[in-house]
Amino acid sequence: MATKIFFTSDVHGSEPVFRKFVNSAKAYKANHLILGGDITGKGFVLVSKDSAGSYNVNYMGRKIVARDDAEFATIRARISKNGFYVYVNTPDVINELRASKEESEKVLMTCMKETLTSWLELAEERLKGTGVNCYISPGNDDEYEIDSILNSSSYVINPEEKVITLEGGYEMITMGKANMTPWKCPRDVTEEELEKTIGSLTSQVRDFNSAIFNLHVPPYDTLLDVAPELDSELTTVVRAGQPSMIHVGSTTVRKAIGQYQPMLGLHGHIHESKGVDKIGRCVCLNPGSEYQEGVLRGALITLDSGKLKSYQLTSG
Repeated sequence: MATKIFFTSDVHGSEPVFRKFVNSAKAYKANHLILGGDITGKGFVLVSKDSAGSYNVNYMGRKIVARDDAEFATIRARISKNGFYVYVNTPDVINELRASKEESEKVLMTCMKETLTSWLELAEERLKGTGVNCYISPGNDDEYEIDSILNSSSYVINPEEKVITLEGGYEMITMGKANMTPWKCPRDVTEEELEKTIGSLTSQVRDFNSAIFNLHVPPYDTLLDVAPELDSELTTVVRAGQPSMIHVGSTTVRKAIGQYQPMLGLHGHIHESKGVDKIGRCVCLNPGSEYQEGVLRGALITLDSGKLKSYQLTSG
């Protein structure tokens, strides 16, 4: 039987995007769901609830007052769609958090863990017993503290830095680390460390002809790794009135794909670089990301008899 995979990446805490990911198994008749990193959100919104039961929200430069739970639920859904967490407490506690970066970071980590836990529970509730396998791994933007949550599920599999054999005998290696970025993300590392990690994984692969490289960062100098050039202030460089675009992927990932020639490369990381490219025989995919719009971008892949039968980039 054919193996059908739905792959996505870079959901960054967006509640509707994750729910669409879980539902994609039914929508696309996939028997493998793969979320390839950058799961968690980048920040949170502090909300003070006063004694009258009103919610005071400062979001995107706007002050919003929700008079009751129903109004606040609408606002909360909009914030969650954009990938931000929501933390509600008394005005005194909220003011204390705004004054303390350390305490704010603790609350953000709590929000990350609680949301991820609820997501894993949702995936198990919807998918367990359906014959669908679900793989969720961290990306370079995800803190290492979430790994214990990912590893705690009895249903969802964290394939990070492992060799997992999918139905049909397809070996998949997974790595969420990336080469250094201007933001110095938690799993940004040197190319030398990337080479060491990939080397450890490839040494365990028996058949590269039908192998899948699920590597969060795309290979350098392809259609999948083009991003705006940034200056020292992290502002987009403009030349001749147009944003300057450069390749920012990993040279190590490109070298590994060129050397081992796996059947398929699954990548993310660069949201604006949706596309398909080839390195030798290997088809490399980056579905891109529009998580802030609540849009699930993905790739629907069919494998059959040890070969890549078809692939299609999706959006919905």
